[in-house]
Amino acid sequence: MIEVKNVSKKYGNYVAVDNISFEVNDNEIVGFLGPNGAGKTTTMNMITGYIEPTSGRIIVDGFDVMKNPRKAKRQIGYMPENVPMYKDLTVKEFINYMAELKGLKGKEKKDEIERVIDETGLTNVKSKLIKFISKGYRQRVGLASCLIGNPDVLILDEPTVGLDPKQIKEIRGLIKSLGKRHTVILSSHILSEVSQICEKVIIINGGKILAIDTTENLEEKFKNTNSLFVTIKDPDDKMQTIKSKLTKEISKVKLVKDNKDGTKEYEVVGTEEALIRKQIFEVFPKQNIEIIELKKKEVSLEDAFLKVVNEKDSVEEKEEKKKQKEYKERKQEIKALPFKERLKEKRRDRKEARLQRKEAFDEQYEENRRLERKEKQEIKEEKEKRKQAKKVRQAQEKELRAERKREKKEEKKNKGDVLKVSVTGKTKVKKSKETKEKNKKEKKEREAKQKSAKGEKNKGGKK
Repeated sequence: MIEVKNVSKKYGNYVAVDNISFEVNDNEIVGFLGPNGAGKTTTMNMITGYIEPTSGRIIVDGFDVMKNPRKAKRQIGYMPENVPMYKDLTVKEFINYMAELKGLKGKEKKDEIERVIDETGLTNVKSKLIKFISKGYRQRVGLASCLIGNPDVLILDEPTVGLDPKQIKEIRGLIKSLGKRHTVILSSHILSEVSQICEKVIIINGGKILAIDTTENLEEKFKNTNSLFVTIKDPDDKMQTIKSKLTKEISKVKLVKDNKDGTKEYEVVGTEEALIRKQIFEVFPKQNIEIIELKKKEVSLEDAFLKVVNEKDSVEEKEEKKKQKEYKERKQEIKALPFKERLKEKRRDRKEARLQRKEAFDEQYEENRRLERKEKQEIKEEKEKRKQAKKVRQAQEKELRAERKREKKEEKKNKGDVLKVSVTGKTKVKKSKETKEKNKKEKKEREAKQKSAKGEKNKGGKK
């Protein structure tokens, strides 16, 4: 239903979205996750055609958003985070206005307005001005304007913002039911909400896709299969040396938090074969460590999300620190040189920096050319597919016409006489060969009877 192919969006030197690709299938609910400034809203705006991508292609239900914007947008219902509204209109008037924008008329428009008002729970406030209804009801009005016209694709940016717990539960149920009839992309900061509603999750950070998977697979992927969380009282501070008392199968004993009641929570991690629970109960009491609680922590979507994002952030942070360190070392190295040598080294560094920038530019240029060639090839393949499909369709239509012609011919043969209108407008009867022979035979029989009757009459007269 949605194909995003090698899409990038740049504002000058700033890269908001960096060469992302993903697909969303028909009747699928997909969660679009990422921290603030990750590129979620930019991507959604590009899918809806609100902003144009710098490079790449976006296809919605077979229509390219840039090349066939009207046809593509007909398939989309978009609910932004802050829905723009005319607050001096009533709820029903605003939804009516949105229906007119989408080209609905007459009874179809009236039925559609009643349907979305009922579906989004706006019946009690439909006659009120929008400026006098609560934030929660305004979100519902935004959802109703998104649903009007029954589009195939729904793009919802933070749909439950400002709703109370009861309303959130109702909207979640509504979105889940919409997934049976629509393709839904849902952006939300409430990860528990995403895990309850969505079948698949896309995690984006820094304009790049970090993960695309089901919520169950993501949780399983970042789950440590053999670790326990133990809460203890340690009056003699023996946990500092507890690692040496445990077997080599225990790889890590990590402090998680200090509780206000004086207890501490630790994570004990071991190999797959390690009997962690047994070792804790054998070793801890001997060291005068009181065990308060022992549990196996379940990994949630939130934990998986944080690990994915933090891994990327830590890699970038390490690279940045490495660059800073190399820069400082080089600066110190140049500073220690004599004046003339220092000037030479600075010139050489500037030349190298220029070459690196040129290489990066050339590399990016080649990558863009490659993507353009790939895009052209895809367009060519699509055209060829459409051409072949057209040929097949034409052949089928030709065969159908020939079949109809044969049927008509057979019908004419069976029917006998066919009524035909001449060029002059007079109606004539065109007779078949069989009918002509039959008529000829009947005529001969009539003539024979008439002749016979005439002969009888002449005989009688003579008498």
